Amino acid sequence: MTADPVEARVHAALDDLAGACPTLGIALSGGGDSTALMHLAHGWGRARLSAATVDHGLRPGSTQEAREAGLAAAALGIPHEILQWTRRGDGNLMAAAREARLQLLADWARRNGLSAVLLGHTLDDQAETLLMRLNRGAGVDGLSAMAPVREAFGITWLRPLLGVGRADLRQWLMARELTWADDPSNENPDYERVRMRKAIAVLGLPMPQLAQSAENLAMARDALCDFAAKVAEGAQSRAGSLALPLDAFRTAPLEIRRRLLVAGLRFVGGGDYPPRRGPVLHALAELEGDARLTLDGVIVEPRDGFLWLIREPAAALRSPAGEGGAMIWDRRWKVHGLQPGQQVRAVGHEPLPGLDWRAAGLMRDEAAASPGIWARGKLIAAPTLHPTPDYGAKPLRGLKEFRALLYTH
Repeated sequence: MTADPVEARVHAALDDLAGACPTLGIALSGGGDSTALMHLAHGWGRARLSAATVDHGLRPGSTQEAREAGLAAAALGIPHEILQWTRRGDGNLMAAAREARLQLLADWARRNGLSAVLLGHTLDDQAETLLMRLNRGAGVDGLSAMAPVREAFGITWLRPLLGVGRADLRQWLMARELTWADDPSNENPDYERVRMRKAIAVLGLPMPQLAQSAENLAMARDALCDFAAKVAEGAQSRAGSLALPLDAFRTAPLEIRRRLLVAGLRFVGGGDYPPRRGPVLHALAELEGDARLTLDGVIVEPRDGFLWLIREPAAALRSPAGEGGAMIWDRRWKVHGLQPGQQVRAVGHEPLPGLDWRAAGLMRDEAAASPGIWARGKLIAAPTLHPTPDYGAKPLRGLKEFRALLYTH
């Protein structure tokens, strides 16, 4: 019997991407792509599955569709949860909804101890995304294909459907008399992706070739990442700071310097997304001299043969205080030992004269941005500057994580 081509391709992708994962989550919207993904992953049968549907509440009927998605999951014996989003503030609605969706799914995945979460992006999404980003003047990273594996919000996201077209998935579902929900917003020309989809259809642009162009650009992107990693050889990391070899940095092409600076800013500041291109290019122009500047809550300074990237103390002081046991603070440190009534906040500059911070081998701003244990408004411990048996503070990232950020898209 000839293997079904859709199943063969998706199961091969799952073997490659998720073969070592004992548990997997499925981002289940109830539409054709995610419904097919759920059934194909269930048929693959090599991991314990859970599913979640984010109800953004942006249109009538979304709650019922989320319930129906849950019923479809239950029919396969897959646990399902509805994650509700309540919009706060103004701004770009679709961008806020996308970020909220990922954050809700990431929190759900952590609660359930999932190894990774499967997303239903298809070959059509690759092609549409390429043209959308081309329309925005994106560079190589933006125009490159969506990666099959992505790390974001502390979770691994997998895309096993990137080699399969949307029409093929729907034919696969119909052949098995499986139903799905059609989101009416997929026909709303107010959305850029819908306009791009219609333009592709009118012009008769071939989806596979567009997706192949994105794959070709991804190969170029990976070569740039390799170049940047070589330029960064000899980098140093301490107490959440990063030092890049200055001569190698300054003699590298502009695009490589941009990549190194972006990865360094994310390494030190803990941002999920890279900073905007304009401010980064302005900073690189300033760094052709000996300028000291601040960008995205990070101090950038040429010093002693290195380009130092240090957490800005003022930004660390704005980070919410944390309480209790072991915790993540400022998205940079894992702190443990807090007792009831104690908080972790930045040490700040004011207490430094009473601390022998130079003995820790740090610069003044590094010491000020390091974690402090506070109680009743007083600093009672600075574990990075003076380690004690009662409190501990460990940076979340080292050189291994910096190198990974160079390859993060």
